[in-house]
Amino acid sequence: MPDITDALFEDRHGVVIAIEVTAGAKTSAFPAGYNEWRKMIGCRVSAQAVEGKANRAVIALVAQSLDVPPASVSILSGSTASQKRILVTGMTKNELLGRLSPLVE
Repeated sequence: MPDITDALFEDRHGVVIAIEVTAGAKTSAFPAGYNEWRKMIGCRVSAQAVEGKANRAVIALVAQSLDVPPASVSILSGSTASQKRILVTGMTKNELLGRLSPLVE
């Protein structure tokens, strides 16, 4: 299992996750691997990157994968790019790591 801690950053409101999104994928998955060079966790969504559909799908998928309400997940930066910073409020880095680690390939 790769060490994904470099993709997680403490924030005063929660934890920021660095993700790399593939929109229009056959299946949705989070986490979908780890890019050690970019220090980003992969995220695949079947929604197309049109009119914010992929961003909404990313928020829903991350929330579902981490078992948190969608209102706790927001996009801090990268709303029009494939590389994004996602904020998960109400969690510590260790809590988030505990939920993500079993899911990372």
